[in-house]
Amino acid sequence: MSQFLKSFAKNESGATAIEYGLIAAGIAVVIITAVQLVGTNLTATFNEVAAAVKPAE
Repeated sequence: MSQFLKSFAKNESGATAIEYGLIAAGIAVVIITAVQLVGTNLTATFNEVAAAVKPAE
């Protein structure tokens, strides 16, 4: 049993998977933030264009 615990403690493959998961989560947060910022700016731009194209009364 102690040999199993020693080999389990030395195994780093699980740590690598967790690291990749953390990297993927960080990238996802950056992408979501960027899309939200671009979406807000894009909405403002479309509203400006719509106001400019609106026919004169």
